[in-house]
Amino acid sequence: MKRARSSEVFVGGSRLRARRRLAPLLAAAAFAYLLFVSVKLAGFGGAGPAGAVSRLSAAGAGAGEPLRGRVEQPAVPRARARPAAAVSGYGRITGEILRRQESGGGRRRRWGQLGNFTELERTAAEAWALGAKAWEEASAFAGDVDSIASRDAGECPGSLALGGGGEAAAFLPCGLAAGSAVTVVGTPRAARPEYVEALERSGAGNGTVMVAQFAVELRGLRAADGEEPPRILHLNPRLRGDWSGRPVLEMNTCFRMQWGRAQRCDGTPSRDDAQVDGFRKCEKWQRRDIVESKETKTSSWFNRFIGRAKKPEMTWPFPFSEGKMFVLTIQAGVEGYHINVGGRHVASFPHRMGFALEDATGLAVTGGIDVHSVYATALPRAHPSFSLQQVLEMSEKWKARPVPVEPIQLFVGILSATNHFAERMAIRKTWMQFPAIQLGNVVARFFVALSHRKEINAALKKEAEYFGDIVILPFIDRYELVVLKTVAICQYGVQNVTADYIMKCDDDTFVRLDIVLQQITTYNRTLPLYLGNLNLLHRPLRRGKWAVTYEEWPEAVYPPYANGPGYVLSIDIARDIASRHANHSLRLFKMEDVSMGMWVEDYNATAPVQYIHSWRFCQFGCVDNYFTAHYQSPRQMLCLWDKLSAGRAQCCNYR
Repeated sequence: MKRARSSEVFVGGSRLRARRRLAPLLAAAAFAYLLFVSVKLAGFGGAGPAGAVSRLSAAGAGAGEPLRGRVEQPAVPRARARPAAAVSGYGRITGEILRRQESGGGRRRRWGQLGNFTELERTAAEAWALGAKAWEEASAFAGDVDSIASRDAGECPGSLALGGGGEAAAFLPCGLAAGSAVTVVGTPRAARPEYVEALERSGAGNGTVMVAQFAVELRGLRAADGEEPPRILHLNPRLRGDWSGRPVLEMNTCFRMQWGRAQRCDGTPSRDDAQVDGFRKCEKWQRRDIVESKETKTSSWFNRFIGRAKKPEMTWPFPFSEGKMFVLTIQAGVEGYHINVGGRHVASFPHRMGFALEDATGLAVTGGIDVHSVYATALPRAHPSFSLQQVLEMSEKWKARPVPVEPIQLFVGILSATNHFAERMAIRKTWMQFPAIQLGNVVARFFVALSHRKEINAALKKEAEYFGDIVILPFIDRYELVVLKTVAICQYGVQNVTADYIMKCDDDTFVRLDIVLQQITTYNRTLPLYLGNLNLLHRPLRRGKWAVTYEEWPEAVYPPYANGPGYVLSIDIARDIASRHANHSLRLFKMEDVSMGMWVEDYNATAPVQYIHSWRFCQFGCVDNYFTAHYQSPRQMLCLWDKLSAGRAQCCNYR
């Protein structure tokens, strides 16, 4: 750090006296602000949610009974044996926790010599305050929570029609079925200039390109607040502006903001064996960059003379033109979707695993288009047997076992969003049924924060009370605060169970627990372990949607860190994290996997850590013989479990 010159340190007498008069006022204001925020955050390090940082009594603490144990006590190494009275079977927060946090019990946080507050800390303080109010509203909610996680039994219309006017959106309450069709009548708008920074940096002009495109999408239900809904079919006609310089018809799927492999039709016909329900994936149309070879008059006359004349082939231009009206029909088939324009087949897109017809409950037409009308016909008249909304199966066989008294090998903390009822139920029915969990050698719990909607929180509370596998964290769920869930996982693993290792994963991650247990026993058990899909020398993104500012992360590169969908660490590392958070010396960063890498790096400075990398902890999707598979929908979870039960560790998503 550059040292200040003496001339910069010493100032004149009058200026010095003025600063001395202002100093007490500034110090008092800073102290008041620090005290306010520390009151909101102090409780998380010590009291936290039920089961997350303190244990409930074995007598079955109700929703309102106080927690047993001291507040704000740093985690210390515990004995391997634990009395039976400390068992916690349910992970639900109580009103007593929130009252303790509101009363400000605990030490004031040491924010550093400069007393600076980061944006993350301000967000956390606000989330704690809103969480207290949200939990009070959920506890007082008197409505019917059963309807929150189940489909409304309303009538399923057989067809619908919408008028035009710019873009369009439609709700398909019961999704689609084989034979259903969606017809869009519209006119593409004229191309407009768009700025592309990459073009300007490459020296290709001023970075401006003329773009004419629109999108027709079949969408599913939004998985969580702040996420975009899954695209079951994304149809994107690009009239102008594609990187290839040609008009292109692109089709794809998207789940949890992760796009699959695109199918692009540019006028070149697909192979005869690449068919969907007997139709080509891509039909042929005229291309300006390809000149069709023509027969000479002599060869044409000769072929006709011997009876081998070629049948004339009709060729069509690209099916969309700027300013010209079109009629587009998407028909759902058995093997995929078939796209017809003007009554002529132009492309077919096969179904992707995990994306079912009945899940397509929304239609959206966006981009440079004027929609005149939308029609949906041959819609299903009955509800499907499986729905993402109708998922909570209140059965005894899905309830969690109580936390065992004896030591266990692995504790699994699963990050989940408030309204992810389908994802949690899919995990209960699949990899939570591994013998290691059923026999008590592994314990798994969901870590869930609160929603702004009181009815969702009430449904979550009922789910947690019934299944006993949810730890509710008393703050409003936000992407920036996922790191607090990770800290809670470490605290739970240290204070509520006696485990050798802790695993963190997401609720769209399928975990092969038998293989993970086999992996952690392979390495040196005398050294702390950090196992996962490791990233080395990754740099922060300074631009775009996921940009990280220099105030948030001033360093040029991130420390080595394992991707967030699934990683394992030794209990020694988790104990250090919980202890440092309890005494407010733990640095927090909004990207939880990077934060974990930072904490492990700090621990590695005092005790050597085994960094073990495996690409089979999949970050994007799935590979055969995976350890963990990410971005898996509830349907894919069930499919993976069926294949694994048959002895095949094969994927169910071909993205």
